[in-house]
Amino acid sequence: MMQLITVLNAWGTPAFEAILKHEIEQMDAALLPLQQGLSQSSYTDGANRSVMIINVTAGAGFIRAKTGIFYTGMIPGCSCADDPTPMSELAEYCEVQFDIDQITAETTVTLLAG
Repeated sequence: MMQLITVLNAWGTPAFEAILKHEIEQMDAALLPLQQGLSQSSYTDGANRSVMIINVTAGAGFIRAKTGIFYTGMIPGCSCADDPTPMSELAEYCEVQFDIDQITAETTVTLLAG
């Protein structure tokens, strides 16, 4: 489980959403459910990621942030000698929820149905 300590420390400040957005954009793509969120392609490395904060609420000891993540997915080509289909890149989008514990900063990441 990851900890978003910088985000928790920014809670209640005007910079909170900007810090949350930055932390998500900079984190290892393997920590995010981007592969599971693909709808048009078959693979992603999480490149070209951009985050939109949809809403943020607090309650019961946690901060819940609903985000929209835009990223690039790929459809790999065959690479066969007789069919040199190039790799295609497609825009992808998924909604991801971050539940941040207000004491430990431990964060649960959930792909939301879209």
